[in-house]
Amino acid sequence: MPSDLRPTATFELDSTQRAYRPKGITRFTVDIPSSYNPERRAEEHPTPRWRTPEFIGYYVAFALAVPLMVWIPYRLSTPSHPNYPFYESSLSPGWLFGRQVDNSDRQYRAFRNGLLPLILLASAFLGFKYLYTLVAHKTCPSSDSNNLFLVPFLVTFSTVMLFTLHGSSAVKVFAILTANYALAKACGGSKAGPVLTWVFNALVLFSNERYTGYRYADLHPWLATLDAWEGLYPRWYVSFNITMLRLVSFGMDYYWACNRAGLPDTGGVLPDKLRSRVNHDLETYSYANYLAYAIYPPLYIAGPIMTFNDFMWQLRRPVSLSWRATLGYLVRFVACIMTLEFILHFMYVVAIKDRKAWGGYSAAELCMVGFWNLIVVWLKLLVPWRFFRLWALADGMDPPENMVRCMANNYSTLGFWRAWHRSYNLWIIRYIYVPLGGTRNRVVTSVLVFTFVALWHDLSFKLLAWGWLVSLFIVPEITARYLLPSSRFGDKAWYRHVCAAGAVLNILMMMTANLVGFVIGTDGIKYMIRQIIDSWQGIQFMLIACACLFVGVQVMFEYREEEARQGIYRRC
Repeated sequence: MPSDLRPTATFELDSTQRAYRPKGITRFTVDIPSSYNPERRAEEHPTPRWRTPEFIGYYVAFALAVPLMVWIPYRLSTPSHPNYPFYESSLSPGWLFGRQVDNSDRQYRAFRNGLLPLILLASAFLGFKYLYTLVAHKTCPSSDSNNLFLVPFLVTFSTVMLFTLHGSSAVKVFAILTANYALAKACGGSKAGPVLTWVFNALVLFSNERYTGYRYADLHPWLATLDAWEGLYPRWYVSFNITMLRLVSFGMDYYWACNRAGLPDTGGVLPDKLRSRVNHDLETYSYANYLAYAIYPPLYIAGPIMTFNDFMWQLRRPVSLSWRATLGYLVRFVACIMTLEFILHFMYVVAIKDRKAWGGYSAAELCMVGFWNLIVVWLKLLVPWRFFRLWALADGMDPPENMVRCMANNYSTLGFWRAWHRSYNLWIIRYIYVPLGGTRNRVVTSVLVFTFVALWHDLSFKLLAWGWLVSLFIVPEITARYLLPSSRFGDKAWYRHVCAAGAVLNILMMMTANLVGFVIGTDGIKYMIRQIIDSWQGIQFMLIACACLFVGVQVMFEYREEEARQGIYRRC
């Protein structure tokens, strides 16, 4: 039976120490420490369906549908297509097979063009850290017991990095960091602490957006010369949203530590989830440790997000990371970036979307442009996140994996948001979802959570509409789980197929919400829907598309059952 449809908390992710390595096809999904559950392996599972006549039919459907899904956007991206001149100016010279490359996405272009400097920065960081460690171990043998001796190095390197990246604006970053630290320390265990921490950081985000990072000249004309020193990355306020999460984490963790609200320390190596929930001694919440955490070089620009408690536990009791696992993660990163490069060289869907060069497209062509834009959104986030996590892993730090599954391997709205930007999801669980009541007020809490998520990404109506749509689209799945629980109907022959039909609707709703929020906006989705439903050809395509999605969902179900047979339970 489809394992992901068992009742679970909306945003919950259990944590169990991994003691088992995935085998077979399940190795394609990235491993996470909290995925192994021996109790799930001991349960009775259905006989594998991979070689049944039903699934052989599904393989035939895959063999027909997937090449067509690739061929349609490729054909739309050929110079001979009538719409090619409308977006040709958005393309750039490529490096694969003499093709142009669609490097028009501003967000990914910044990472792609800056990849070599980032590699040099990471290499410099790891090299200097190695030299610093050699000196520290010779001068202070007691430093072998933990990594707290690295704090001065981290603060020094981070400071130099910030002034190199942001120029004189680094002073603004340090001013905000210091104000947040002073506020948290002044409030201590007072109930006003969390409120003031949230209000302060919300005002900072709004002001950053409103005043585009502030100008020294606005304070005094004599300071105008400071504005000329911009650094390599002058738009510091764009990525400060990530830093804001760390500031809230420190304030909340310190508040709970003052009130001794966390779990007791067992004295041993803590599993990944407990590292966030077990508090430190109050002396650990120092300004130096705070700076080392807030501007930790590998995770400063884009994350993944770690809590302050987790970061400090990994310094106090370093986790064991094998070079084999890190090299395997490097291979995954290279595979992901090459996949995205091939897509950008052979499918110019981002340029087509930006220039709205879809005039005369059929329903199938419109939907494939939308689908592959979502794939690009997934990959353009996955690639930087995996680069920065790889950098952290090479440094001996183990931040959460941000993307657990491929975007096209999701059928559950709840599961999708557990797997997409997972470190942000875990942050929301700890600092918003649980404090607001969690599953006791699931729908209301979900609306508040996704409203925050939308506004945190960007103060725009498009993303606010996305947040509300996501909240609305969660309701059908919650209702279906209540009316058709697997504990009651899971052994029925029809149950898997009814779940698959519901999952098809889930996928259509998720695609709609994400197209609105991250691709074409509300006006674009209205145009797409009109083009689909205004003709019999469009309706025919949707029926065929739903049948293909049904087949895909059945394979997703069986993939998760295969994971369950191995004791793997990713809850997404």
